[in-house]
Amino acid sequence: MLRTIRLYLRLLGTHLRASLEYEADFWLMALGAAMTQVAGFVFIAAVFLRVPDINGWTFWTVALLFGMVGFSEGVINLFFEGMWWLADLKHNGELDYLLVRPYPVALQALSSQVGLNGLGNLLTGGALIVAGLVNTDIDWSPATAVVAVLLFLGAMAARVGIMLACNATTFWLEGPTSMFAFAVHQVGDLARYPLAIYPVVLKGLLGVVLPFAFVSFFPVSWLTGEGGTGWLGLLTPLVGVYCVVLAAWVFRRGLTRYESAGN
Repeated sequence: MLRTIRLYLRLLGTHLRASLEYEADFWLMALGAAMTQVAGFVFIAAVFLRVPDINGWTFWTVALLFGMVGFSEGVINLFFEGMWWLADLKHNGELDYLLVRPYPVALQALSSQVGLNGLGNLLTGGALIVAGLVNTDIDWSPATAVVAVLLFLGAMAARVGIMLACNATTFWLEGPTSMFAFAVHQVGDLARYPLAIYPVVLKGLLGVVLPFAFVSFFPVSWLTGEGGTGWLGLLTPLVGVYCVVLAAWVFRRGLTRYESAGN
């Protein structure tokens, strides 16, 4: 396990150093990602200038939702960007190179790219999380802090697992891009807002089918006591493990269908 982690970090480091050779691209992508997050935050701030709360959720608790989604997106961009290139690897037959190396194919694919825009998402998302925690009345204790860390890790794992599973469907779909995964990514943006504002169908979609609610809503609900469903937040680590295991299973099943690119 330690060797696998070490090799994964080395592969990421190699791609990161290569990307940093183009400093202008780095700063533009990081700035662009940060501006996207800030624009969304400005929008919700404008809404709260008109209304005191959204279904009982205050401005800073919604900021926590924004921060969790933004930070999880940054984690994917910076550390697992290769999943978005999986369809291209399959379409061009480049998975052949990964199959003959003595290292897990999924990890090779995940570390094949580094999204420098992830740094902007991490910084802005992290800033919103810190600001939300500071300005929200939370009864902190050692036990609360430990559970909060576990919920945070589970939320990040859930987001990575969901998106990897969706990108792995490219083994069953034709084309050089995974449009299904991009569509699911757009659905995930709904997790920036309280689940209570959505109709029953969307609640079921975000809470069960594509559990993006465990990336933000349920963990934050447990931590702040808002939303009335805080107990479900305690399931976040289990949901995170489930999503990662499911993604690994989908990837392995899909890999058995790979037939290279032909002649």
